[in-house]
Amino acid sequence: MSASVIEALAGIVGARNVISDPDAMVPYLKEWRDLFRGKAQAVVRPGSVAEVSAVMRWASENGATVVPQGGNTGLVGGQIPIAEGREIILSLQRLDKVRSVDPAGDTMTVEAGVSLQRAQEAAEAAGRLFPLSLASEGSCTVGGNLSTNAGGTAVIAYGNARELCLGLEVVLADGRIWNGLRQLRKDNTGYDLKNLFIGSEGTLGIITAAVLKLFPLPAARATAFLAVPDPEAALALLNKAKASAGGTLTTFEIMPRIGLDFVVRHASGARDPLSEPSPWYVLMEVSAQAETGLSDAVEAFLGEALEEGLVTDAVLAGSLGQRADLWKLREMLSEVQTHEGGSIKHDVSVPIQATPEFLKRAIAAVEALVPGCRPVPFGHLGDGNIHFNVSQPVGADKAAYLAGWGAMNEAVHAIVTELKGSISAEHGIGRLKRSLLPGVKDPVELDLMRTVKAALDPKGLLNPGSVL
Repeated sequence: MSASVIEALAGIVGARNVISDPDAMVPYLKEWRDLFRGKAQAVVRPGSVAEVSAVMRWASENGATVVPQGGNTGLVGGQIPIAEGREIILSLQRLDKVRSVDPAGDTMTVEAGVSLQRAQEAAEAAGRLFPLSLASEGSCTVGGNLSTNAGGTAVIAYGNARELCLGLEVVLADGRIWNGLRQLRKDNTGYDLKNLFIGSEGTLGIITAAVLKLFPLPAARATAFLAVPDPEAALALLNKAKASAGGTLTTFEIMPRIGLDFVVRHASGARDPLSEPSPWYVLMEVSAQAETGLSDAVEAFLGEALEEGLVTDAVLAGSLGQRADLWKLREMLSEVQTHEGGSIKHDVSVPIQATPEFLKRAIAAVEALVPGCRPVPFGHLGDGNIHFNVSQPVGADKAAYLAGWGAMNEAVHAIVTELKGSISAEHGIGRLKRSLLPGVKDPVELDLMRTVKAALDPKGLLNPGSVL
């Protein structure tokens, strides 16, 4: 990188916030699964929207390509520059201010670099709930969550990140700032531009701040870990819970026995909360605004489910510590799979009623493709999003197994497509799934996407190689 370029960027953000040393850049150039490693000319760390704007004006004038990056927790490589090393990484981690919290209006305005956990804590300090919740919430950022339209464990009650956002502040490819930080619940003054940027993975503009929706803090929560005989029973239980669980159903997660085995084997302090093994499990949480009565209602609901055979065993958390222990069994599922060798991932969704059929067909398909492989499908049954991960056969060569990633994706995605689902439910497209889009998107839809990209980023400066 030339001294003049470093000098120009340092003049915008300060010398200490331009990183060009190769060793110092390493944490920004790879993602935690180590599927993608890139190169970059430098990492630039602006501290304000004005500095982001100035960096993009400079990039536009000099033809420099830019990869926006939040907490670097993405799972499809969209935050990692391509290997040639032409890009500049624009890290948003210094934009970390909670600008305002408005409990009366149930809104909060935060900058893009605020971690999801900090946003949750800021809302709670004001007596409100920001319900977006992910396993990586301690390190992922609000900007990244919006750029990928993150989902998480509470979508069944509150929706994806898109549904939790009222307004945005965005820096465009030419450096202009769009101030769309509106707190309005109703605004029909033309095109809803914010929804162009949410889910666009930094390819149309750089989200620098957002107005988020808040909700009343639940006065009571009931958390249960349930043994179920099969996904069909889990689906019937879901429908029953929606109608009669005694409060708002906020979480309904499914996991197989092998997933629980992995967590108990590899996660410190984790244990099986039930006395007998079951083929499948559900983690269910119900919230209510009344302080009393919820546990009794959920116990009565579970009693009925046991009588009907939808549940074969159950434990209801009796304390915050027990609730944390039950949640750990779900939150550690992705991490512990790394200890079992190679894992081929799928982040897919199907219509909720088709989930049991998908699981049956997809498990059979991958076991036929790779005998001895170990499917570990888990995730958000309440919204039809399954993380269909497949661990390598015991004793297999990891590299050889992972070389079959494309073939296994093709087999699983074919079933998803037949069931009218999506090959990317909540992780995005990034670089990992870009080549798959032409096979699943309507040609007119793809053409419209390219038209929007060309209009907002005509020089192709923002996140080249991702999405399109």
